[in-house]
Amino acid sequence: MDELLSQIRSPGDLRELSQPQLTQLAGEMREALCRLVSTRSAHFASNLGVVELSLALHTTFDFSHDRLIWDTGHQVYPHKMLTGRYDEFHTIRAKGGLMGYPNPAESPYDLFMTGHAGCSVSTALGLRCGDDHLAPDQPRHVVAVIGDGAFSCGTVFEGMNNAGGLKKELTVVLNDNMMSICPRVGSMGDYLDRLRMTPFYTGLKNEVQRILNKMPVVGDPVERFLSQFKDAVKAGLLGGMLFEGLGFRYIGPVDGHNIAQLQKYLRMARDFEGPVVLHVVTEKGHGFTPAAEDPTSFHAPAPFVQANGSLSFKKKTGRSYTEVVRDTLFDVMHRDQRVAVITAAMCQGNKLEPVREKFPERFFDVGICESHAVAFAAGLARSGMKPVVDIYSTFMQRAYDQIFQEVSLQNLPVVLLMDRAGLTGPDGPTHHGMFDLTYLRPLPNLVVMAPGDAADLEAMVRFALTYERPTAIRYPKAVANTVETELERSPIEPGVSEIVSVGEDGTIVACGTVLSDCLAAARLLSEQGLDVGVINARFVKPLDAETLLDAVERSPALLTVEEGMLAGGFGSALLEAANAAGLDTSRVRRLGVPDRFVEHGSRAELLADLGLDPPGIASAFREKGVRTIFSGETSENQGTC
Repeated sequence: MDELLSQIRSPGDLRELSQPQLTQLAGEMREALCRLVSTRSAHFASNLGVVELSLALHTTFDFSHDRLIWDTGHQVYPHKMLTGRYDEFHTIRAKGGLMGYPNPAESPYDLFMTGHAGCSVSTALGLRCGDDHLAPDQPRHVVAVIGDGAFSCGTVFEGMNNAGGLKKELTVVLNDNMMSICPRVGSMGDYLDRLRMTPFYTGLKNEVQRILNKMPVVGDPVERFLSQFKDAVKAGLLGGMLFEGLGFRYIGPVDGHNIAQLQKYLRMARDFEGPVVLHVVTEKGHGFTPAAEDPTSFHAPAPFVQANGSLSFKKKTGRSYTEVVRDTLFDVMHRDQRVAVITAAMCQGNKLEPVREKFPERFFDVGICESHAVAFAAGLARSGMKPVVDIYSTFMQRAYDQIFQEVSLQNLPVVLLMDRAGLTGPDGPTHHGMFDLTYLRPLPNLVVMAPGDAADLEAMVRFALTYERPTAIRYPKAVANTVETELERSPIEPGVSEIVSVGEDGTIVACGTVLSDCLAAARLLSEQGLDVGVINARFVKPLDAETLLDAVERSPALLTVEEGMLAGGFGSALLEAANAAGLDTSRVRRLGVPDRFVEHGSRAELLADLGLDPPGIASAFREKGVRTIFSGETSENQGTC
């Protein structure tokens, strides 16, 4: 097993291998990927598709000196195997192990920690310009690998526009597998489909170019005619004209699973003076039939075992918050013809397939174009529709200016659903949704909600679709739960929190789905002789000043808990309100994510590390609030909540 792969300590070792050995190595790399997904969820189909491309890149370039950027980055598993990390490969996406994305802390072959799509051309061009300026006598080749799903990002064309104007040597490898996570959408995908059907094309033929360049220019009418004639000749040569028009030489399409052919055309692109797009056609899931036939389901599948020709998957643990939102939207869309759902290449991740199938005229997948998604929603809202933008929290950041300009400033009733808020587990720092409360709180007109449980979440989605203001709701990637309380649950009202229980020794204020952990912490404290109440904040903006400031004033100790950054988060909002009211905040403690990026690991492991599990919450309350109770002392500021 892994006869060749186990011997690869650096890409330099690949140069000793023959073509048959490289083919054998590709098979061993796919076997390593299959072993990995038998133990944990990991990006699978995308990595199966770039095995040969990774081998060709590392045998054509010397990336110990040259530069390589992987756009998005979830397809770097083969690259990691080839760059000295094979012995640790089994640890990928596990706490303390390799990251599932490029990570400069792991290897000099990883230049950026990439996790969001569309920035590779820009960063590669920056590397090219910086290297040319700082070390002109030590030229480096620069390569950006970007998928066709990411090619619809506006940032890609900003980078290509700049690169074409500067005419810098730059190789952009377009990895075309006809997919994002879901099947790609939009006219760019249609254009690439047409290119896939055309014969191989390497730009204008030299002899034709020479003839066209020698044509005289005699007055405006003749000049216009010759310009049109040139365009007609270019079009007749087939393919790549969009890229040629942006100043890039287009080469392709090339078979992305033929190592020798890839090496040949990578050398051609490498040696060309100027920017090049090399169009590589791959199959997502290549080499593993179930993944090739259903790459969407096998993008990051649950752990599975293959035996006797069939697959056995780890059983699902329960209904998720994502599914609560999906089911609520599905119901509301039956009742209200004005409700429309927009997502950004995340139909499968947001589990919206039933919505897409049932309401195709009111479902819009705009591709990896979050800024457009929010601006598009603003247009729908202005027309009288009720648009819902369903995007991961970490990706909603990409649309921040549109949330400000097109939604909040216009006070339009757009609903922003931020899936995977908080800790996303093994995806790590590029995907943790830590910052949404901080970046949304300052925007006037915007109502920001954090449901305490599944019942809250469903009620909030329904409330948001009847509220004539912009709203945002955050919820985690986790199994949904519904808390059981002694008091009757209260309905959702704008800016009103929920008193779940009352305690004489202090109060824990839960912001979001940490509510169940806060209640568990209160039970632990009760076993230690402390009577602690719990408030379900529900609204981050507007804040329930009446209930929460009363708790600040009267509680012997008060702890806020949130699964997000402390800087500018819910706890900060409460302290700001208390300060404005002239209250003493010395008995208030905040618990959340400190000022650092959180690494990858299971969600439970990360919550425990941050003290956001029940024992950690109980410990944080004891440290701040009840030293006086334990010591038998009294505080003149003590009171009842």
